[in-house]
Order: sequence, then C-alpha cells, then structure tokens
Amino acid sequence: MQLVFQFIAMVWGWLMDNLLYINLLLSIVIVFFQRRDPKAVWTWLLVLYFIPIFGFLLYLVLCQDYHKSRMFRVKEVEDRLSYPVKEQERQLQHALAQLENSPWRDYDALVFYNLETSGAVLTLDNSVDIFTDGEKKFADLKEELKRAEKYIHIQYYIIKNDELFQSIIPILKERAAAGVEIRVLYDGMGGRFMPARVWKDLMSCGIKVAEFFPPILGRLQLRINYRNHRKIVVIDGRVAYVGGFNIGREYISKDPKFGYWRDTHLKIRGSAVYSLQIRFALDWNYASHENLFRNGKYFGVDSDGAGDDGAREEAAVERFLPGLSLMLASGGVMMQVIASGPDASNRQIRNNYLQMFNRARRHIYIQTPYFIPDDAVLSALKFAAESGVDVRLMIPCKPDHPFVYWATYSYMGDLLAAGARCYTYENGFLHAKGVMVDSLVSCYGTANMDIRSFELNFEVNATIYDQAVTKRLEDIFMEDLKLCREVTLADYSQRSLWIRFREQCCRLLSPLL
Repeated sequence: MQLVFQFIAMVWGWLMDNLLYINLLLSIVIVFFQRRDPKAVWTWLLVLYFIPIFGFLLYLVLCQDYHKSRMFRVKEVEDRLSYPVKEQERQLQHALAQLENSPWRDYDALVFYNLETSGAVLTLDNSVDIFTDGEKKFADLKEELKRAEKYIHIQYYIIKNDELFQSIIPILKERAAAGVEIRVLYDGMGGRFMPARVWKDLMSCGIKVAEFFPPILGRLQLRINYRNHRKIVVIDGRVAYVGGFNIGREYISKDPKFGYWRDTHLKIRGSAVYSLQIRFALDWNYASHENLFRNGKYFGVDSDGAGDDGAREEAAVERFLPGLSLMLASGGVMMQVIASGPDASNRQIRNNYLQMFNRARRHIYIQTPYFIPDDAVLSALKFAAESGVDVRLMIPCKPDHPFVYWATYSYMGDLLAAGARCYTYENGFLHAKGVMVDSLVSCYGTANMDIRSFELNFEVNATIYDQAVTKRLEDIFMEDLKLCREVTLADYSQRSLWIRFREQCCRLLSPLL
C-alpha cells in the first residue's frame, strides 16, 4: 500500500512540475482540433486555466465533439429520408395561392424553410388536445394504450421505476398478450436508474426495449451531451403524444421538492401522427438496429414495402401526403413536426424560433424552464421588444438545476432592459416548453429555450399554424400569469451582490450548460 501512495505522489509531483506545458498542450487541442463556437472555446480555456488537469477531464465528459461524427455516422445515413419535398413544394405553391389575403401568407417562408431544410412535411388534417396537468395526461394516455390493436411505440427521455410507470406496465403486458407489438425507447442518461430486472420482465412478455446512447461503464454515465430528450408516443398510427412530460412521479406532482408540476403536452390525431412515427422510427432504428421502415404497416402502407430501404421510406411518407389543395377545406389544424439534434447540420428548432420572432407584429409569449439563448435568439427577442412587440417570458420560480437557473436569471435581465416583461411561475415548477406568436402560430414540444436543446440534445417540436389552437395556448398562458410574480427592471436592479455574483459565474459557464 505504501508503494501505491508513493507512486501516486510521484505522478502528482510530475503533473505539478509540468503543469504549464500540459495546460498548453490541452489548450491547443481545444482551440485547434475542435470546430466550436468561439465563446465556448474561451469558456473552456477559462475552466482549464482555473481548474488545471481536472478541467480537461470535465471537457472530456461534457464535450465529446471530437468523436461525434463517428458516433452518429449511422444515424446521419438513416436521417437521409427520401421525403417527396419537391412534390409538396409544388402543391404548397398552389395551395397557399388560395390564401392570398390570409394571415398565413406571412409564414410562407417558415413553412418552406422547415420543409426544405429538414423535410418537415406540412399536414393540414390534424386535431390537437392540450394537456397541462400530468395526472390528466397520463390518465388519457393509459386509456389510449388500452385501446391499442396493432402497435404501441413509446419514447421518453426519462422513465423511472415508480408508481407512474408501475401503473403503465400492466397495460403494456395485457396488450402484448393480446398480440399488440410494443416498443419502448429510453435515453441512457434519463433511464440510468431503472433496474435491469424491470426491462427483462417486459422483454420476457414480448415487449421490445432499446436504450439510446447507453453508458459505457454500467450506470456511470460520463457522456452528458447528445442525449435523446424527445418524448413521443404513437398508437396504431391514429393518435400520438409529444411534449414535456416524462415518466416519473414528479411529473404527476407527487414529488414534494417540486410541488405542482406545470407542463404542456399535445395529443395529436391526423397525418402529423405519421411525422412523429417517422421520428420515432429513426431513433429506434439507431438504438436497436431494427429497421422499422421494412414494414409498411407502421406508416399506413398496406403492403410490406417491397424494394430497397429508400423506396420503403419514400412510400411510407407518400402514404400520408394527400393533395394539399383538397385538404384546405377540411378545417383541420396545419402542422409541421420539426426535429433537431447534434446529427443535423443546422439548428432546426432554434432557426424555426428565429423565423417566428422576426415575423411577430403584436406579441411573443414564451414558456421555458431554462432560458439560455445564443446571441441570435437573444438579439431577435430584444429587437422585437424594442420595436414595440409585447414580449413576455415565463420561467420557474425554483431551480431543478441551480447553475442553469442563475444563468437563466441573468439573461432575463437582458430582456427586461430591452422592455420585455418577465414572470416567475410560483405555483410549483414550470416545465412547459413553447412559443406563441400573434395568436396565429405556436410551437410546443420537448426543446427548451437554451443552447443545449438547440445544439446538443435530440429534440422534437410541433409548429402549429392555427388560430384556434394558438389562442387556446395563449389563454392558458394568461391563466398561468395569475399564478406568477412579475419581475420588473426595478426588482431586478435591486438583487443582492451574492445573486449578482452567482449570475455572472453561471453566465460565464452558459455555453457549457
């Protein structure tokens, strides 16, 4: 044992004697071998300077860009779906021409941008139900699960082994025994505390389970970035769910630490269900190495999709693209399902928000648990507020991640200085993630208004071009305001030196959060 301590002391002495050269070498790695945002580079250099050696170990945990291309090479190939984008563009040109005097004409560019850059097909025959309470959302989900006849596809970032999941398991087992195909996909970070015996029990009943980006050292998850933050459920191709609720007792307001959990989840019927199905299939294929596109039944295609995989994928998409001009009279909800992630070349959800902010004429309402915008998003919101647009931001009154919370508080100060109005939700914890603009367009889903959601996590949102749905979301926002405390610029200016210090420290680290 004494020899071990002597060896450790010798190594430590060598590290201290050569600390300058080691830091120089590691700095070269960070600066010259990574294509990162300059702000992030400078932040990492500060961390390395103030926490030598250990700072670089932290870099390895939080910033694995050096092998991202290798990790997601397979997924990038799978994501090259043969969407019939040009065909829909042709249909859109004709269909939108019929809306000459409609307010939707202001959002032509947004529709085409989402379609062209990510294949986010516009569907017009949808209906949307909105859930803001976890008990009601999961009660509705369980009823729909009981009615499943063909398949159930479940994807959550977090699945915990508590009373909520235990109430879902019997339904899944009963449906599996009735011949329903069931797949459950969870993230390796969010599901790291789930006992393996639970998954084995489900698999013994014929339920397929897959883990996205699993840990490399048992439950010790060192890879914090590139998490699959999506929450999607698709049942029989007839109904889908997407939003902020995960599976855990806190999401049904059973955790005293958070109290009431205020979130937003959408229940969708219509052709957009297949857009979410395709997104689930891509993630499932990557995690499980099973190609769901080989079976057309998951996409409403009667045949088994003979031909190569690309032909099957295209057939799956074409199946739910009826003529748009015929759908205009349907009275349904227009919607695009947009996804983003570190495997994509652009920041789709972030850019979608930018387009929405730049087109706002009257108001922009934002709900998010974390507000750490990049320069472009922050500038767009400040410009809107300074131009007379009513910009309102709602964040939680309590943190679930303290560093992120105080960085959020810092950026809130920038909006206040520009004339925006900011609120903290006081009735528990606010986890809703969405934007509403001018009572015309809204966007809700899994993405927070922060750099991590924009660049490092896999996310999915629904952009909704519908006055009735957007107005319902805005009415809910206004009801939430009754449970909020408005933070004025005067209030913000009077915060203590200790709060200012925490804000500045966390803001310096914001590119890493």
